[in-house]
Amino acid sequence: MGYAKVLSVGLAGVAGHLVEVEADLAPGLPAVIISGLPDTALHEARDRVRAAIVNSGQKWPNRRITLNLLPATLPKYGSAFDLAIALAVLAGAGELPPVALDATVVLGELGLDGTVRPVRGTLPMVAAAARAGHTRVVVPAGNAAEAAVIPGVRVQAVDTLHRLVAHVRHGSPLLTPPGQVPVGGPAGPDLVDVA
Repeated sequence: MGYAKVLSVGLAGVAGHLVEVEADLAPGLPAVIISGLPDTALHEARDRVRAAIVNSGQKWPNRRITLNLLPATLPKYGSAFDLAIALAVLAGAGELPPVALDATVVLGELGLDGTVRPVRGTLPMVAAAARAGHTRVVVPAGNAAEAAVIPGVRVQAVDTLHRLVAHVRHGSPLLTPPGQVPVGGPAGPDLVDVA
């Protein structure tokens, strides 16, 4: 398979917007092309993601890789798409089953060694995923407590790309944030009841 798609979220100001990260792997001279109005940090993702994949024990596909971030008219900022890009590339190369990522929103910056680093704006990003009807979000471990305050969303945390790849391949457990609000809302009193 040469195509895969992973969901992520981008920020426009303080509002989150769902973004589809598409990866197409084709024969030809090895190259990585990113389209969809990326900024400089996002252009640099190709080097971060490649190093993170290789240093996590995975094989980098030597093909022409086209990454597209939809909607193309929305400017994309920052490094929060790194983890989604890595998963899309690996799934497009046939290294991961793409169905395991369906309806899951993925956020996180990658270090060159494959560690998943916290990103800014996690709260509005997870809120945007919830508004779009997505109930499962994977976030960096450093953002897990913040993301867990959004009701109706199952937040799973990850500290390394290796852990997330093992989860997608074999169902290995991810990290659960402390004090996670159960899907369906809080069990006790709610602030909306305060007059």
